[in-house]
Amino acid sequence: MFSYLRKLVTTCWLPVDHMNKDDDGKDDPLLWSRDLDRHSLGEFSIAVVQANEFIEDHCQVETSSNSTFIGVYDGHGGPDASRFIANHLFLHLMRLVRENKIISEDILRSAFAVTESSFLAHVRRALQIKPLIAAMGSCCLVGIIWGGTLYVANVGDSRAVIGRLTRSNNIVAEQLTRDHNASMEEVRQELMSLHPDDPHILVCKQGAWRIKGIIQVSRSIGDAYLKKPEFSLDPSNPRFGLPEPLRRPVLTAEPFVYTRAIHPQDKFLIFASDGLWELVTNQEAAEIVYKYPRAGIARKLIIAALQVAARNRKTSYAQIKRMGKGQRRNFHDDITVVVVFIDHELLEANAAVFIDQELREANAAVPKVSVRGFIDTVGPSDFSTLEGIDVGSRLPA
Repeated sequence: MFSYLRKLVTTCWLPVDHMNKDDDGKDDPLLWSRDLDRHSLGEFSIAVVQANEFIEDHCQVETSSNSTFIGVYDGHGGPDASRFIANHLFLHLMRLVRENKIISEDILRSAFAVTESSFLAHVRRALQIKPLIAAMGSCCLVGIIWGGTLYVANVGDSRAVIGRLTRSNNIVAEQLTRDHNASMEEVRQELMSLHPDDPHILVCKQGAWRIKGIIQVSRSIGDAYLKKPEFSLDPSNPRFGLPEPLRRPVLTAEPFVYTRAIHPQDKFLIFASDGLWELVTNQEAAEIVYKYPRAGIARKLIIAALQVAARNRKTSYAQIKRMGKGQRRNFHDDITVVVVFIDHELLEANAAVFIDQELREANAAVPKVSVRGFIDTVGPSDFSTLEGIDVGSRLPA
């Protein structure tokens, strides 16, 4: 009976296979992907689909022989903040690692803080000619695989999920990040405790809790008008008007940071903007990744989400594909997905002093590559900083 129910649930949440088995999304003019590339501990797949008039999702993967960096930046209010993060955060992080000769949770927090400060300085310079830049912000999700250690940091509601294999060979999804979104009870409680004298800190609007009645995410990079009075916008603007002048920041750029050793049962990581998670659950995404071949798996996750979006609106993915930029935002958000596979023989090769020559050569052959999603730029990565740091002595227990 239970196996029958499990099979029935699987059928319900995997409409991809039943709606159109042959649709691989390659004819979708707004869907960009790279099927499979190498990183320090295996392979990765990346895909991005555009819905907004100007794409607000930016992402990157940086690889070297012993390290991998993943960044997913989901912008709002415009593309400027997410594009700025893609151009600066990794470079700030590498500079801080080089100066401190170590990577740590504090170094990650500092990289977020410097990126936030740099973007606010950029907003200050641009404000006179582009006042709405003060309302542009971005969620920011970062993952670093360094040797046998995984570091994750995020502000906003992009999410990192790890797929772990149980003893019974079932895949289980574990969320590694924390959603900073007012839809979460714990986030609302935090906001009310931080702003006990502000009756408008949370307003239910259009069926959703919003901070100051405007924005759902409680942490971001940017959104300067909700952080500093100097960036206040014209109150007559209905989209960004505050009920009273800003007295203190209502958003923060302080990231949630998490560190863990990579274990033998850890099979892959999924990094994605909330456009995916609004339509596909953690467990559904993990089971799709586990069930299907690696090549093109990030694109397959996006297609699964788009088919759910189509079904919710009583249409088809084929119909959505015919829609233009902007129009598609009525059906789905910009969506970014990066799937990172973990091959444990490579992890062991990284850590071992005496290793098989074939593994040594395979590991050394990992290219230093920088991949930028959607804009389709692939070039050399300046990712040599971590190679000079002793990995083995700093692995957590």
